[in-house]
Amino acid sequence: MDAQTNRDERSVMRIAILSDIHANLPALIRAFSLIDELKVDEVYCLGDIVGYGGDPNECVELIKKRAVIALVGNHDLACIDPDKHRFLPPDGRIVADWTSRVLTAGHRRFLSALTLVEHTSFFTLVHSSPHNPNEWNYILSLDQARPQFDHFSSPLCFIGHTHVPFICGDDLKTFTVKKERRYLINVGSVGQPRDGNPQLSFGIFDTVQWTYENIRADYDIGQAVKSIEANRLPPSLGKRLSLGV
Repeated sequence: MDAQTNRDERSVMRIAILSDIHANLPALIRAFSLIDELKVDEVYCLGDIVGYGGDPNECVELIKKRAVIALVGNHDLACIDPDKHRFLPPDGRIVADWTSRVLTAGHRRFLSALTLVEHTSFFTLVHSSPHNPNEWNYILSLDQARPQFDHFSSPLCFIGHTHVPFICGDDLKTFTVKKERRYLINVGSVGQPRDGNPQLSFGIFDTVQWTYENIRADYDIGQAVKSIEANRLPPSLGKRLSLGV
């Protein structure tokens, strides 16, 4: 993707940051409808476009068309490299095998070309963590967040992977974005939220106003469940969507 590196957001105002779509097409379509309504200038994707859900090709195609920057996630990687299955839970391995079989050649090439980390004028973008991004570590606490600030120099680092949105300043005491601090921001998950709220989650950052908003919205969970069932994927993956776990 020729436009990925060294982006200059000074000419861009509103950026949507998506992560963990997990082949949930109804959620992604809803997210893009909101993005259009909110007049977002550019879209960045932090990875895990596929895995868990029943519409991997459709989701890859949408990200390919709409995202200026896209990164690789552990589920994306496992679908093109079976050696990476060790980074997935059992149900994730089952879906990775199925996804690998149904992905088109073009979409496999697209996922294969994605990188672990991208840097822009203001942002560091990574799926899991800025420290050892290829180890797919989870950041779920302030203690886990603390050392991450030593591994990026930009004002903001956006991550996904845990499916739980949060904002953490470099003082570990500031949880709203202010210009004088550096931040680690998890944008949550479009396709499989895990914070007890089944609504899709993504972030919008305004580079002029220097503000961040976590967007939550309902989508057609029933359609996402039907796609999982129709493709004979583990039923638990559909049940968890309505619970947000």
